[in-house]
Amino acid sequence: MRYLKWAGLVTGGLLTVLVLLVVILSGLGGMRINKRFDIRVAAVNVPVDAAGIERGRHFIEAVALCQECHGENYQGQVLGDDPVFGKLAPANLTSGRGGIGGSLTDVDYVSAIRHGVGRDGKAIFVMPSELYNKIGDEDLGAMIAYLKSIPPADNDVPKSRVRILARVIAAFDSALLSAYAIDHTATRLPPPVPGATVEYGKYLTVVCTLCHGEDFGGGFLPDDSGARAPNLTRGGTLGTWSEDDFVNTIRMGVTPGGNKLDQANMPWVRFSKMTDDELAAVWLHLRSLPPVTPGN
Repeated sequence: MRYLKWAGLVTGGLLTVLVLLVVILSGLGGMRINKRFDIRVAAVNVPVDAAGIERGRHFIEAVALCQECHGENYQGQVLGDDPVFGKLAPANLTSGRGGIGGSLTDVDYVSAIRHGVGRDGKAIFVMPSELYNKIGDEDLGAMIAYLKSIPPADNDVPKSRVRILARVIAAFDSALLSAYAIDHTATRLPPPVPGATVEYGKYLTVVCTLCHGEDFGGGFLPDDSGARAPNLTRGGTLGTWSEDDFVNTIRMGVTPGGNKLDQANMPWVRFSKMTDDELAAVWLHLRSLPPVTPGN
């Protein structure tokens, strides 16, 4: 009985420590969530001509993939609502009822897209700005021009809500609050000239690293599905593919082996809108990467 008593005391002590740790981390996470960033947002030129707006539409739909979170018509949507993690509800970006598009300034757009900081000065919850931060001024300006041109869509989207698990994660991981992962004062280098080059392919595939990893050696999808994104280097499946195999897979959604890509996990329909030169650039970049093999 004495041993059972000690075991109970130890278990109770460990539970108490665990609860205190969760409370402390939740508090620290809450402080990070509520912190207001004082950053200098550099304006970009936002075109008003049809060509500039069209460039923005193409970049958003084929490269930046904004519709994956904000909805096909940018009307916003609830992507998830977990009682422990929180509610993830990207905003309605239009000027319709419930939308924020009609009230955003050009600088607001830059702050949100490039810096991950909202109009209230706080980090935007689950916004991949650490990737969008690499988008050049001309493309970013075109994106903003297009977003300002989209038709209004009436949709009252509830605000994202951060609950205890997300607060605990936010205490030590910047994945949920990309504003913490960005050097907001860094000197911005000009992007590569568009064309079928390795450099431009690297520029176009920044968003792809979210699933395939920084080295494109594969990784878990950023959701709770447990699905893995494949190795895109020469050490993976693509090592046996030709450029035509790659392009046809992106255009048709079917691999050379006859496997159909799952649109829910791999948005090939959006990537299929890339031009021939853009896909050629992506292929050249992937082929230039060091091969990643299992255990390496």
